[in-house]
Amino acid sequence: MAFLTTISSNENLFLQKGLGNGFPLPPKTSYSHHLNIICMKIQPSHVAKSSVSQPLQYQEVASKPLNFVFPDFHFDEYMKTEAKMVNKALDEAVPLQNPIKIHEAMRYSLLAGGKRVRPVLCLASCEIVGGEESMAIPMACAVEMIHTMTLIHDDLPCMDNDDLRRGKPTNHKVFGEETAILAGDALLSLAFEHVAAKTPTNVSPDRVVRAISELGSAVGSQGLVAGQIVDIASEGKQVSLEELEYIHVHKTSKLLEASIVCGAILGGGHVNEVERLRNYARCIGLLFQVVDDILDVTKSSEELGKTAGKDLESDKATYPKLLGLDKAKEFARELVAKAMEELSYFDASKAAPLYHLANYIANRQN
Repeated sequence: MAFLTTISSNENLFLQKGLGNGFPLPPKTSYSHHLNIICMKIQPSHVAKSSVSQPLQYQEVASKPLNFVFPDFHFDEYMKTEAKMVNKALDEAVPLQNPIKIHEAMRYSLLAGGKRVRPVLCLASCEIVGGEESMAIPMACAVEMIHTMTLIHDDLPCMDNDDLRRGKPTNHKVFGEETAILAGDALLSLAFEHVAAKTPTNVSPDRVVRAISELGSAVGSQGLVAGQIVDIASEGKQVSLEELEYIHVHKTSKLLEASIVCGAILGGGHVNEVERLRNYARCIGLLFQVVDDILDVTKSSEELGKTAGKDLESDKATYPKLLGLDKAKEFARELVAKAMEELSYFDASKAAPLYHLANYIANRQN
């Protein structure tokens, strides 16, 4: 099939191997019944009971029920180009100025590397609805500022107490706990200021306000903070799949969802487009955490660039712990399939980056 030639050789997607060892997509019948309510609520407890007999390779699923046939698309090159643009914008958004120490700390974590998945998702969703990247660059930066804030704060001794992040000492190990806390606070504040001040004038004020509201909701007490506080309260306790879902949907998925939804809003997307992208985002947001849980028990600290086995050590509930490794992978397969189903609504050439990003999240190794 011609589509197979469009995927770069080192993506190692589940066309042949998939996530981990043997991770092909399931038939559509496996997920259509169990994930048809994903727009409202993702239920891994139901998915875990499903059976995947005679799993199909991706091209079979794509060409029949989902009708995905993409033109030539060089994903690795796309990611490098987009990440370079985002890094440049972030560098300019947080110049080294007085007070020097706080800005050094902000820049240390913000510019520490990473694939920039969230800002790239923001830019891709803006373009899929017909917008230009320039409309969403400030929001893409804001999302990464907030994500960096969460990493700085998560690593603190009072939270996850981690020493390593992206292969480097964590912020508080370099600058001290007080400065690390303030650096996170400053990045959070700057994120909203940056969107309000830097979004170009060809985006209507109404859309800017809607996007800011979406972002604020994702971070606050009904979003990321909600997931974090329940996660902390659940350490060392027996947690149900429903409770684990709540933690991850809020702690991880909400910011990914905001990245995509805000990009679509700023790009001029209409209601149906925004909601389909929201559904896609909820799938890959939870997928991101399921894969993270799997990697935590299957990879080394050197491979991850952060301390491996931390969840197990702190007795946190994870999908492999509650479902078993094979069932956790099965749930991830179904999330990928549902995400791609949502993309079938859009023009194939414009959807290509989001399709490949879903595959990247499913098959990332760190």
